Order: sequence, then C-alpha cells, then structure tokens
Amino acid sequence: MAEATQIQDEMPKAYQPNKVEQKWYKFWLKQGYFKPRIDPKKKPFVIIMPPPNVTGELHLGHALTATLEDIMTRWHRMRGEPTLWLPGVDHAGIAAQVVVEQLLAKEGLTRHQMGRDKFLERMWQWARECRGTILEQHQRLGVSCDWSRERFTLDEGPSRAVCTAFVRLYEKGLIYRGERIINWCPRCATALSDLEVDHKELAGNLYYIRYPLAEDKGRFITVATTRPETMLGDTAVAVNPADERFKDMVGKKVILPLLGREIPVVADEAVDPSFGTGALKITPAHDPVDFELSQRQGLPLVNILNPDATLNENAGPYAGLDCSSGRKVVLADLEKEGLLVKVEDYSHSVGHCHRCQTVIEPLASEQWFLKTASLAKPAIQAVTSGQISIIPERFIKVYLNWMENIRDWCISRQLWWGHRIPVWYCADCSELTVSVDEPKSCSHCGSDGIRQDPDVLDTWFSSALWPHSALGWPDDTDDLDYFYPTTVMETGYDILFFWIARMIMMGLEDTGQIPFHTVYLHGLIRDEKGEKMSKLKGNVLNPTGTLEKYGTDALRFALSTGTSPGNDIRLSPSRLEAGRNFANKLWNATRFVIRSIESAGADTEIQWQLLPLEDRWILSRLSRTVSSVTGLMDAFQFGEAQRQLHDFLWGEFCDWYIEMAKIRLKAGEGVLSPIPVLVHVLKTSLRLLHPYMPFITEELWQNLKLRLLQNWLEAESIMVAAYPEADETALNPESERVMESVIEIVHSIRNARAEYRVEAGRWIEARIYAGKLKSAITLYSEAIKTLSRARPVILDTRQERATDNDVVLVLKEVEVVLPMESMFDLELERKRLRKEIEQIQAEVNRLETRLGDSAFLAKAPAAVIDKERDKLAIRNDRLKRLKEQFARL
Repeated sequence: MAEATQIQDEMPKAYQPNKVEQKWYKFWLKQGYFKPRIDPKKKPFVIIMPPPNVTGELHLGHALTATLEDIMTRWHRMRGEPTLWLPGVDHAGIAAQVVVEQLLAKEGLTRHQMGRDKFLERMWQWARECRGTILEQHQRLGVSCDWSRERFTLDEGPSRAVCTAFVRLYEKGLIYRGERIINWCPRCATALSDLEVDHKELAGNLYYIRYPLAEDKGRFITVATTRPETMLGDTAVAVNPADERFKDMVGKKVILPLLGREIPVVADEAVDPSFGTGALKITPAHDPVDFELSQRQGLPLVNILNPDATLNENAGPYAGLDCSSGRKVVLADLEKEGLLVKVEDYSHSVGHCHRCQTVIEPLASEQWFLKTASLAKPAIQAVTSGQISIIPERFIKVYLNWMENIRDWCISRQLWWGHRIPVWYCADCSELTVSVDEPKSCSHCGSDGIRQDPDVLDTWFSSALWPHSALGWPDDTDDLDYFYPTTVMETGYDILFFWIARMIMMGLEDTGQIPFHTVYLHGLIRDEKGEKMSKLKGNVLNPTGTLEKYGTDALRFALSTGTSPGNDIRLSPSRLEAGRNFANKLWNATRFVIRSIESAGADTEIQWQLLPLEDRWILSRLSRTVSSVTGLMDAFQFGEAQRQLHDFLWGEFCDWYIEMAKIRLKAGEGVLSPIPVLVHVLKTSLRLLHPYMPFITEELWQNLKLRLLQNWLEAESIMVAAYPEADETALNPESERVMESVIEIVHSIRNARAEYRVEAGRWIEARIYAGKLKSAITLYSEAIKTLSRARPVILDTRQERATDNDVVLVLKEVEVVLPMESMFDLELERKRLRKEIEQIQAEVNRLETRLGDSAFLAKAPAAVIDKERDKLAIRNDRLKRLKEQFARL
C-alpha cells in the first residue's frame, strides 16, 4: 500500500488532477474494492451498466450515466452493502456496421466485395479497439465497476442466452415469420422497428390523379396521393361504403394509369371520406394502412421497389429509376395523358432512419416478428402494482401509454454483424429447424442439406435480456441467484421504449421475476444551444479532452450538481469551471487544516462540554447536512444532495468556520483549539462528498491519514470508509440562530461597503443593535471586525433616531447602523457624485436630442436606433440611482 499511496511531505499549493487520478484508480483496482463478496445475510445493491455501443469513443452522455451510477455504487458500498456494478459493452448491430462500412468506403471497399466472413473479421477487430477505448475512458471517469465480471453482448454466454430466449419464444408461438409492412432503410439495407424511425413534418404536395373506369368510357374516379410513383403498385381503389358519391362504382374496375392494368373499386370503412376526394388508391406493398385493407379485401401485393429504393420490374417502363426520378417521369406522363387533375401544397409526416436519416420506405417483406401483447400485460402490471418504480413518476404515464398500444416487434435485420437468427431451412423438406446449438441435420427429415437464416436479430433483442444474461442466465449461476433481480436500472429517458420496456417484458418472461426494482431516468446532455448531443450532428464532445482540462472530479461535479431526474442538462464551460473551483476550494481548506495540525499539533478529542458557540454551530449544521443529504440520496435526488454539500462546504465551513478558526489559532494558548472540530468536519465532509468526487477526496483523505493518529481515520481508503450518519446530539438550534445573525451582520456590512465603494483598506464604524442576542453576538465582535473590516459597537436596542448620514441595515433579528462619515469623506463624496451626475446628465441630453431628431430616425438602421435607446435607458437608470445616493448625503 505504501508504494501505491505515496503522499508528498507537503501538499502542493494547487490541486493537480493529472498527478492523482490514475494513481488512486490503480490502487483501488489492486485492493479489489470494486469486487463484491456474496453474503447471504445481506441484501446486495446491484446496477447493470447500460452497455455503450462499439461505435467509437464515449461521449458526455455516457459520462453522465457513469457519474450517476458511480455515485450510487460508491454510496451503497460505503454503507456496507455488497455492491455490484457490472460493466459491459454492446455490439450495437446496425450502428456499428454502418460505422465500419463507412470506413471501408474510404478504402474503396464494400462488405459485399469482402464477403461475410472477412467482413466479420473486420467488425471484430473494430469491436476490440472500441472496447479498449471505452474501458480506458470509463476508468478515467473513476467508475468503480467489477471489471472481472465485464460482459460483451456477443460473448459466448450472452449469445447463448439470446438463442435460448429465441427458441423458447418460438416454441411458445410468440415468434413467427410472416409478410408484413416493415420500415425499410435503403441506405442501411435492413428492416427497422417502429422505434428506430424518426418522423419529420415535411412540406410536400398532394397530387390528384384520374383513374378511368374500365367499362364506362368517359368516367373517372379521382384519387389524391402524396406519392404518385407508388401508383405503379396499386391493386385497388377504395371508398367508404357510406359515401354516396361512389356507390355506383363499387365492384367495378378501373384502369391503372400508365400501366393499363385493371384493378377493382372496393368499399372499406377504413377510408376517410374527407381526405382528398374520398377515394383512396391502395398500394398494399408500400403502405401499412393499405396492407391491412388488402388483407381484409383479399387483394394481391405488388412490390415495385428494389432494396436500394430503385423501381423494379413491376414498375414496367419506369424500372431502374430511383423514387425521386420516377416521380418526375410519372407526373410528366400523367400530365401528357390528361390524367393529372391538380397539385396542392400539403405538409405530411415522413419517416427517416434513426441512424442515417435516410427516408424510410414502407415495404411488404417477409421478416421475423415477436408477438408482444401477451408479454406487455405482466410488464404493465409490474409498474402499476408498484413492483417497479419509475423516477421521475411522470414517465409512468408515457410508459403505460406505449405498452397498452404495443405492436408486434420486427426482430430480424438484414445485416451481418449481430446474433444470427438460430433458424435453419431444409432444402429437402422445406421445414425449419430452430435450435440453440448449431444442428448438423434437419430435425424433421434428417437431411444435411440445411442452411442458416442469413439475417441477424435486432440489437435491442439481446439488450432486452441484459440484466439476466449478464448474470449468467440461462444457467443457474451463483451471481444470478444472489444479484438478480437487480436494484436500479439507470439510463436516459430517450430509450424508455427501446430498452426499459423490453427488459421488463423479457425479464419477466425468462425468469418470472422483474429485472430491477427502480428505473432512474436521467435527462439528455445538451450543448449550450440546447441541442441534443449526437454523433450524427457532430456536436459530441469527447470527455477525454474535458478531463484533461478540468479534471475528472470537476466534470463529475458539472454533470451532477443541481440536476434532477428526467430533466436535460446544458453543459457549459462555466459549469466545468465551477467544478474545478470547488475542487480547489476543498484542496485549500484541507491544506489549511493540515498546516494547522503541523504547527499546533493534532488534538484527538472534541471536548464537547467546552465548545464555543461557533463549534457547536458548525457541528449542528454538519449533522443537519448529513441527514438532509442522506434523505436526498435515498430519494434519488443526487443533484440537490450535491448542491447542499457544496453550499455547506463552501458557504459555511470554508467561508465562515475556517475564517473564525483562524482567529482562534492566532490567539494561541488560553483558547480552546478548533483543530479537533476542523478535522472532524473535514473528514466527515470528505466521506459525504466521496461518491461525487472520488479522486480528490481520496487524495485529501490520505493526506489527513498521514498526519493524524490512526484511530482518527481507521479505513485504509476513503472508498471503504463508513458513510456518515447524522448525530442528533450535535443539533443546537440556539447556536445556529446566533451564528446566522453574525453571518448576516458581516454580509450586510460587506454589501454596504461594495455599494458605497468604500476603499478596501478603510476601517468603518458599525453600531449593532442586537437586542436579546447582545451577549452572544458580543463574543463575536472580533470576528465581525476581522471579516467585515468594521469596528463594531454592540448595543441592546437603538434609542436615538438614525441621521440622514447613517446607513441603516435592518436584518432578521438585529439592526446595523453605519455612519457615512466613517465610510468616506462626505464632502469629497458629494463632489464626486455631483461631477458624475453632471457627466451622466450631459450624456442623457445628447442621446435625447439625437433620438428626437427626425432625420436621424429616418436614415439610421433600426438596430442602431434600438442601440441608442438602450443606452439612454441605462444612463437614465444610472442617473436616478446617483441622485438618490446624493440626496442621502
């Protein structure tokens, strides 16, 4: 331990994070502090890390997740609970494959040119590189994960869990293969679930097209559509059966323009008579509503698109064109034939791929689906019954609304990277073999002529199993038995449906138990403009650069202080600077305490019966802070807990108690030393702060440990020191009342000095009318004198009236009177004010004259005029305040 925890004989003047952080992280790892021991007598605290994607480096959103989860983990560990934070990384399916394909494109290669095996080798190489980077970044952030239990979603264990879950669901009839309308991304060349589609409102057109009736020459039925090119795949025209306008047309045939194919006119109640003309073109292969209608009406499907969104052979003469070009040619041909009636402006929602933002093509395709309705019912019950809590509670309504309207989940993806679907097709009997292990022959006919489905599973399928697969399911492991269900699932609110809902469904389905007791949803990290940080937008910040500039603890402080569950955070340089400043304040406070110990010696006992009022005050405030912070931590209000810690340490301990302690230390012998209280408050505060700022608290703890008797700091590391408990016997309302008045007096005098621009070195007089607090406050006349540079005279109550040359400060329980003649030379101040008033008045007159000039107002740009008006308003306000100040003199 001595080698790992070398402490300099004298603390450096400033905190140097780069010389501290890696040293302590290696020490924690070596000591094995991150690894819990299974203790059947104790209830564990468990978090399974939301696995970052192997798509590159971590961003600040990951840093927020890591910070919040590490706060919880370190806090529960300090409370003596067996604490497991299990780390992991996600293979990321489509997201990772897109990244690697983009890298290959720069080399002039495609995955198809490489072939599946070679491409997967390249994917594994990329994944290994990313995992190394993610591990290093997580350790830089100070995360106290049990790295011996780290998992990757494509590891053998989680992969077997995926196959096992698939086979079980298939055997229960919940997984099926069928033709449905899916969301097809031409760029990614794969199906997407509904949740992977972003809908954007776009300005477009509504095209009115005439379809000639086959038998009634000269008659037409007019339809309205936003996508005229898809008419090439029409198999019917539908009207509402109650619509009198089309009653005589139902059952007849119309001729599909441009292609000449006859299609029927059908009646269906799903048609909205108020949209367009009331007649709807039906393209079952390219529209979900049309697909459902076609199933009811027994209509055929005509797919007109290739996987790359070009028109195929079913589009006739338009084959080979992309959709945009096809639309232009189709519209030109319709107009040529007199079938394009009119075009109107029309805004409508268009789906885009969540990953690459390519426009989505609805496409009828044979895919694998998971029936979710029966899985959703127990997942809804788990939340409504209170088995699972969602923080903040407002997201319960959002969760329930989605779950109650859930649709079957398309789980197959036309990708190469991921968990390959465990289904084999027999060339001889056409039956399917569905198996966890790779079969050697068909399970139906015994033929060895079998081939595996080329598709992979949606990456969210494996993610849905994460809490139990990471702990060893489907095997009955010790970890699964002890650590499952887990305690908290902490993640961003933006993946409530993608992930949280699916984990609850699959956890209950696979294990019969909820996967976690509490869902904590944090907000999103936004940039200074309020934009969401994402790799696609290019506004993602690499935490590494931020760590180098400000230090890990400063970043963690900026990400956690004042934040609340479910609310977004705007990360600005000022927040990071505030974190760095707080770290330096804490460093300097500890440095002062240590220097005091070295010069005056370290008393080991607090003499409670002899404590002066300020000692009783700070100990009382410390106990209240411990109690409040613990309550806030229990309620998952980590941002408010951190804010209160900051305010206590900076605003009470550093700014007031330490300053008063300095006065006592200067007094020397005959005065009770404040050192025992200084040390007690400091070491308690360091333990309170450790979950938030682990590195600096460890460094300061070790510095204290080196200079104090061992029984003061029993723990060899602050990380395994006991978390503080409130001391009810230390509560002292009377000391808090008196010290509140003392602080208020000093604050008010300082503010008056600033307002009246009193020279920094000038001593002023202060008459303090303290009433019942006179005797208590008299004890602090020296502190008031030192801290406010005022010579106080403390009296009972004010008898005489204040003069016009007195500044009267009415406080909560006392009154302070400051004679102006003690603050400055009255005659000189009057001259100064008179001169400044004359100067400002001249400025006001000039601006009023200019703004009253019609020629200026006619010629000057509006921005210039507004600027001059703003100047005038500022000068008038300043003039008013100067005149009021002059009147008081």
